[in-house]
Amino acid sequence: MTALMASSGTWLCPTELDRARLLDMEARIARPRALMYAALAVGLASTIPWVGWWPMIPVTLQLAIYAALRPLIAKSARPEYVVAATVVSSQVLLGAGIALSGGPRSPGIALMLLPLVTLPARFSARGVWTGLAIAVVVLLGSTVAVDPAAFAADPTYATAGLCASVGLTVFAQFLMSSEMRQRSSAILDPLTGLLNRTSLEARFAEIAEQARQTGESVCVLVCDLDRFKAVNDRYGHERGDGVLKDAAYVLRKQLRSFELIYRLGGEEFLIVLAGTTLGEGRDVAERARVAMFDARPGDLPVTISIGVAAARGEDVAYDALFRAADAALYEAKRAGRDRVVADGDGSDVRLAGSTVRRRAA
Repeated sequence: MTALMASSGTWLCPTELDRARLLDMEARIARPRALMYAALAVGLASTIPWVGWWPMIPVTLQLAIYAALRPLIAKSARPEYVVAATVVSSQVLLGAGIALSGGPRSPGIALMLLPLVTLPARFSARGVWTGLAIAVVVLLGSTVAVDPAAFAADPTYATAGLCASVGLTVFAQFLMSSEMRQRSSAILDPLTGLLNRTSLEARFAEIAEQARQTGESVCVLVCDLDRFKAVNDRYGHERGDGVLKDAAYVLRKQLRSFELIYRLGGEEFLIVLAGTTLGEGRDVAERARVAMFDARPGDLPVTISIGVAAARGEDVAYDALFRAADAALYEAKRAGRDRVVADGDGSDVRLAGSTVRRRAA
């Protein structure tokens, strides 16, 4: 299963878990990053009498680029590339600011450290070292290439910037690797590798805030394997663990990379679909139900019941959505299991052909 999970990865995010970590950290650092850029803008504005207003242009452009790209992070099938584009654009534009404010003598050389600080929090080691390599190339281009004579006469600032970039990146990578090992053990379910309940609160708060700003819908699916206790009682807990691992993988396969799935505990899973209406969420749930029936997790005829609820804009709140989806799940169980019920439906929903497949089986 691990190999299959890695098959949809990229060189920046080799596995689904790497991508989930990136999205989680991107949400967590949004506010401190905004404060960082605000401080940078104020600092540069205060130096206009001495260095001129040209360095403000790259900063303004970077803020505009980030504002344009940020909404794509939550919607892209490969969000790591969108995040990488924001990092590279930041490095290039900071390099332009250095070139415009004195090249080898620019006081802005130290600012090249800023994009490097957040790299270990979001990317695997290869992404971190690639980001460092780009920073070095940009720094050399904005100092040595801009004014070779000035660099030769006094390479102090540029050399200090290069050394600090390497040292800070290595140190940040070491600290973040240690922190992430501890953090992963806290937010990841050790059996299925899915995110657990601990990581849900912060991420959903970010999704709810985005929904309030955009007016978009958020859909929640509460999923429960049917009669799972009977599996443990008949086949033992080891076989039951295998069913849970396979079931988690089946559910993950039905989702796009930016759609979130959590194991709440036992045989219960939660799926959060940002920018998704109730009808669209019901379609996702039905695909998951059919896929689970066809997959036979643990090589057993295991089925799943799913409750679906959605809200839009200011009405997006986790507690209310979970209660509604959980009530719909209860209705699905009461109505006979192996079915999808959406909040307000009052009836189960099946894809055309699912009943035929059941009879053929």
